[in-house]
Amino acid sequence: MRLSRSSITELPTEIKVPQFAIETLRPGILHLGIGAFHRAHMAYYTQQALHADPANADWGIRGVSFRSSNIRYQLRSQDFLYTHAARQNDEESLEIIGAVRGVIFTDDDASACPAHIADTDTKIVSMTITEKGYCHDPATGELDESHPAIISDLETANQPSTPIGAIVRGLQLRKVKGALPVTLLSCDNLPSNGAVLERIVRRYAEIYDPSLMSWIDDNVSFPKCMVDRIVPATTDQDRDYIENRLELRDEAPVVAEAFSQWVIEDKFSAGRPSWEEVGVEIVSEVEGYETMKLRLLNGPHSASAYLGYLAGFETVGELVAEPIFRTFLRRMMDEEIHPGLTVPPGVDIEAYKTSVLDRFSNRALSHRTWQIAMDGSQKLPQRLLGSIRSALENNLPIECLSLGIAAWMRYVLGIDEHGRPIDVSDPLAATLKNISSMAQENPRTTIERFFEIEEIFGNDLYKVGALKASLSQALESLYQHGAARSVARYARK
Repeated sequence: MRLSRSSITELPTEIKVPQFAIETLRPGILHLGIGAFHRAHMAYYTQQALHADPANADWGIRGVSFRSSNIRYQLRSQDFLYTHAARQNDEESLEIIGAVRGVIFTDDDASACPAHIADTDTKIVSMTITEKGYCHDPATGELDESHPAIISDLETANQPSTPIGAIVRGLQLRKVKGALPVTLLSCDNLPSNGAVLERIVRRYAEIYDPSLMSWIDDNVSFPKCMVDRIVPATTDQDRDYIENRLELRDEAPVVAEAFSQWVIEDKFSAGRPSWEEVGVEIVSEVEGYETMKLRLLNGPHSASAYLGYLAGFETVGELVAEPIFRTFLRRMMDEEIHPGLTVPPGVDIEAYKTSVLDRFSNRALSHRTWQIAMDGSQKLPQRLLGSIRSALENNLPIECLSLGIAAWMRYVLGIDEHGRPIDVSDPLAATLKNISSMAQENPRTTIERFFEIEEIFGNDLYKVGALKASLSQALESLYQHGAARSVARYARK
């Protein structure tokens, strides 16, 4: 039997179910990118707000998928319900989430998403579309006006294929319709994500319809936020396990760590759910939390993925269980990242760093190194290169950070330590493939070619001789000694 509104009445009492009338929810939130991360975070917190106060019934969620119709079919067949499994080592809690009230797939009708943005019921347009979904230059945060999808959307503006094109078209329709103000809320791992989204949207609008600019000034807000939760991709093993627990089939469960943090700038144009009643931090300044998370959690996480994959680890948990890898990551945080950060008031930074490594080693999650390694060209600038720039400005060591970046270079060249091909999933895969794989003989030349990719490295780092030397040593070590032995050498420096 499938998960459904009628079947959840028979679930065991230890499994939480929605404590509100699902059919009465009004979709005040339109969420672009209805993947596992969104469903483990915004939909989860919105459900908790619905439990806390019936007035939050105005904040049901309608999802938009730009990639695949699978999630729409999966959720629609089970009344848009799904299981949220929070796991920490041997502890687990299960909850049925009912905050999502519909999903549209843009390939079916490219005009549907803009139409829903223009809908008077929509007061927040939120998004988890991953870094590459912004069609921007990760090194500068500006709209990539040469991006083929952006060029196509500007030529066929009424049928946008990108989230950015859909947003601006929706704002145009909203203006014509005379709808009330709206909030655009980025929940992606981008530094100053709200400001980046605003810059990209305004530039696209300036090209597409300059008359929108003053309307956006008066009617649209772009709050920044920081979202922190590890959410691995759902596996068939997860689905089978959930089925055994529920005695119901759920094709779209979400498995996440128990830890969760959401910090949002208090900057909403048209109201919001009372998220602060259920643990969300509503603050005036987000940047410190955001930078701390990007550099102390996401940076080491990415470095772990590349080094771990090369060293033969399937998951980050297996890697962090090895004392030498944990020592290496702690050295990176203690000596190279933390001293260059401005820590938010009241944060116990030593406890935070320890918690990061404990979260990486969560036995209940199987977060694959290959999954974390995806789209590295979009992630590297904010996760590792930001720390490099800060370390250089503050005369801090950069050896461990350099090994993490060199591991990315070694990884994207596409051949592992045993001569087997690596399935490199990256929007710049073709560009990366063109770079010579002769790094073992001449790592400095290879690094020079990587630095030519300005959308990753900008136009400043190629001038820093100390960084080039450090990266050359790291890349040479990876080829001569392998990832595991290199980590051991760098951990003890």
